[in-house]
Amino acid sequence: MTSVAAPAPLPTVTLSADEARRLALRAQGLLGAPDRAAGVPGVLRRLGAVQLDTISVLARSHELVPYARLGAVPRERVEAAYWSRGRAFEYWSHAACVLPIEEWPLFAFRRRSYRERGHRWHRIADMESACRVVRDRLRADGPLTASELGGAKNGGVWWDWSETKIAVEWLLDTGEVVCTERRGWKRVYDLAERAVPAELLHDELDDAECVRRLVAQAGAALGVATRADLADYHRLKAARVDAVLPDTGLVPVAVEGWAKPAWADPAALESTPRGRHRTTLLSSFDSLIWDRPRTERMFGFTHRLEAYVPKPKRVHGYFAMPLLAGGRLVGRVDPGREGATLVARQVSMDGRAAVEPMARALWEAASWVGCSDVRVERCDDVELRRLLEGALRDG
Repeated sequence: MTSVAAPAPLPTVTLSADEARRLALRAQGLLGAPDRAAGVPGVLRRLGAVQLDTISVLARSHELVPYARLGAVPRERVEAAYWSRGRAFEYWSHAACVLPIEEWPLFAFRRRSYRERGHRWHRIADMESACRVVRDRLRADGPLTASELGGAKNGGVWWDWSETKIAVEWLLDTGEVVCTERRGWKRVYDLAERAVPAELLHDELDDAECVRRLVAQAGAALGVATRADLADYHRLKAARVDAVLPDTGLVPVAVEGWAKPAWADPAALESTPRGRHRTTLLSSFDSLIWDRPRTERMFGFTHRLEAYVPKPKRVHGYFAMPLLAGGRLVGRVDPGREGATLVARQVSMDGRAAVEPMARALWEAASWVGCSDVRVERCDDVELRRLLEGALRDG
């Protein structure tokens, strides 16, 4: 039987589309003065999840997210902020994400779900024996990668995992083991009893309470959101979101132009968003835009990650990064590096007004990654390319 969502309560506030957009930008840390004192840990706490991905163009996505909000934070400081012991962990949220350690209890529902299912992707003949070997090694030798535990692969394709890798990932899924950092992009595993602070190391919250808190956190991080937006943030089932929404403290609102009911963080409604908008390039996995339908609804901007599209069929490039300026998405660029040159392999801009912000964002990104020059390879408008190249020379 298919569950039917209960009717949404009548909204108490009506927001214009522009007001909703500004609330979202402030909630995401992209409007107003950046909290430099809180730094990268503050960004992580504010967002509640920072997505990880293997793609690295200017930098990896989890580095680009705080860069977009704080500016040119040294990359080694970003990594240290995430992986300082007891500060964060990696787990399944929107995808594989860095999460504040305070959220460990909130994912008890997902750990229980894996345990009840009995497996995720792989099965092996004697899982308990393989898990026992992993536990013993970690207990004796401390944090280790899968390779250090005995090897991650059987020698075939990337998903042809060894029994050791299957066992340690199962222990991670179910909460006995924690990924405490990435080293050379390899997960480093440790026992949860050693890596998670004692006051947080519990699965006492029932499923409904876990989901309620995650929905409330998503609402605060998004500012204003539909039910689908709230569910997508931590990849929760819509029916579960419906069940807890009345108890989250989120306020029903109507947003002009939005076809579906919405909810807002009450704290976000207490004051009008003001201050400076960030001008920056955004990772395709940035939580401002990782939900493509929301991005189109809020910004009128259709974005697609084309890394997995055959090269001849790409429109905007391998890893096109949207340009955020003046609180709007006004262009995109597919960046690359050739020695000390940042190469804008494919650029598109929404008119002349986007030229100066694009030039500024490219120079800032180039400086951050240690490039001393910027070159435009292609632009979809000849006149805008001429103006951009002029602005880059002046910059």
